[in-house]
Amino acid sequence: MKGTKLQDVLKARFKNHGGARVSHYKNTKAQKVVRMPAPAKVLLPMQQHIGAPCTPTVKVGDEVAIGQVVGDSEAFVSAPIHATVSGKVTAVGDIKISTGASVPGVTIESDGEMRLYDGIKPPEFDTKEKFLKAVRDSGLVGLGGAGFPAHVKLNFKDELNVDTLIINGAECEPFITVDYREMMDSPSDILYGIYQTKKAIGFKNVIIAVEDNKPDVFDVLKKADEELPESDHSVQFVMLKSEYPQGAEKVLIRSVTGKEVPVGKLPADVGVVVMNVTSIAFLGRYLKTGKPLVSRSLTVDGSAIAEPKNVRVPLGTPICDLIEFCGGFKAEPYKITMGGPMMGITVPEFCMPVIKNNNAILCFAKESLPIKKQTNCINCGKCVRTCPMKLIPCRISKAYTNKNVEDLQALWATNCMECGCCSYVCPAGIPLVQNIKLGKALLREEKLKEEAAK
Repeated sequence: MKGTKLQDVLKARFKNHGGARVSHYKNTKAQKVVRMPAPAKVLLPMQQHIGAPCTPTVKVGDEVAIGQVVGDSEAFVSAPIHATVSGKVTAVGDIKISTGASVPGVTIESDGEMRLYDGIKPPEFDTKEKFLKAVRDSGLVGLGGAGFPAHVKLNFKDELNVDTLIINGAECEPFITVDYREMMDSPSDILYGIYQTKKAIGFKNVIIAVEDNKPDVFDVLKKADEELPESDHSVQFVMLKSEYPQGAEKVLIRSVTGKEVPVGKLPADVGVVVMNVTSIAFLGRYLKTGKPLVSRSLTVDGSAIAEPKNVRVPLGTPICDLIEFCGGFKAEPYKITMGGPMMGITVPEFCMPVIKNNNAILCFAKESLPIKKQTNCINCGKCVRTCPMKLIPCRISKAYTNKNVEDLQALWATNCMECGCCSYVCPAGIPLVQNIKLGKALLREEKLKEEAAK
């Protein structure tokens, strides 16, 4: 594939029904990322990714430096946790995370020096296996919100014939603008990460996909591609129609390639791997410096925030410290979400820590959140028309309410990606996506019971 000029950029859109027209609210789009000073302490949960949690590798009283491993696991689907400030380990014990669960964690009291660990150096690799080990050592997981370990995503079977890497720059959820800032401010890191990954893994095609509400990104990325010494100018640029949830992995693949990922299958099964644009930018920097994933940028916004910002913070920073850095509250917060307003999780406690896949903290005053009064389903079909995965949300929700496991299976509840479109458009105010989440949990419980019985 040859690189395209801006005027030749492909216009791509959903290949079928689905999606919702949500307001963008990209209030912090023009604000460059500012770095927050080190907090007094960081809380590092050992579960910051999809897969097996890590086990603490340090003890109370240990002195640690930035980039030093403080948690790891022998499991394949896992990623190490690193110290994000220098200082002393003051606690090794349970930390509550956004789901409300308590998981093992490490608390580090900062010494204010932000010293780097002596062992940090750029990784050396000349094979695919060594590259994948370097990716794992970096601690990288999907920074767009999914939290899937990057070394697992890139370690697909040869017989799958995966030849295409799609870089996801859609950032379709309202309010969040850190991916946009990454593309505008660090294009050379993105392109360097792309070409190193392409060479190491053997991708034939690389496509950067961005929604059409960010046209300035293409000029910046194209110029970076022309100037980067490592570039072979083979990257394609695809402009996506601005529709939610355009950035969802399976929707993005359908929009860009026309391929459908079958139910129960992964993108690699149709020859594609998708990586978030901030993830590939981090990888580019890590390959040059060896500094693992110890901080991230996130958007702080919402009607209750005094000074909305894009902020770079050490992982494990308490949310309350982050909000204080953004001027505190200008109104009483009614709802605080970790992530966007469509797919984010409501934070049950104010001082929970920022984790790897947390791309936003949004705080809303009550008057800015219109709450629908729940009534009975009127069978209008809006949830069906808006579901990008071609599901029947109202029936799945009813199946959960009735605790009907067979119906949940027959209606493919597990294929729901929890985008929230169904709840957004439901005139009856039924919490469809929440019920579907609970239905999926019910299916997992039933599966565990069946396995235990065997």
